[in-house]
Amino acid sequence: MNKYLAGLVMAGLTMAGSAIAESHMSEEDLMKAVTARQSTMKLYAFNLGTLGAMARGTIDYNADAAEAAAGNLVKLSSMNQMAMWPAGSDMESLEGTKALPALWEDMAGVGEAAAAMTEAAVAMEAAAGTDLASLQGAMGALGGACGGCHKAYRASD
Repeated sequence: MNKYLAGLVMAGLTMAGSAIAESHMSEEDLMKAVTARQSTMKLYAFNLGTLGAMARGTIDYNADAAEAAAGNLVKLSSMNQMAMWPAGSDMESLEGTKALPALWEDMAGVGEAAAAMTEAAVAMEAAAGTDLASLQGAMGALGGACGGCHKAYRASD
């Protein structure tokens, strides 16, 4: 991954971590943040679903669609999402979320997970439009980046 981009992700998470930890928001504002982050996760899932279906062969490989989905993942993983993760919006503090309190206790780990996601998305973007084999080769790292964050910071279904 571009070292400049990785540095920006890590710096943004580190600097915002203390501000988020001190957040004092109304429950209505907390729910708006949760809704925004859940919507973002649905966009991740939609685009990953397209790529995954192509990788599994359940839909035909389409270079343009694969490039678009991968490009969307890069944009999503590169955007500043800190306002969507205020303190007090974890599952023990607020209904309607699966975010574990561990997320706010491990900002360094969250930063590493975010950087891994961006790196995997950038790699997928480079591979997705090449051919099916390249897309399939990039899926493991992308799925691993998603799963790594979910395993550590999201309650199981």
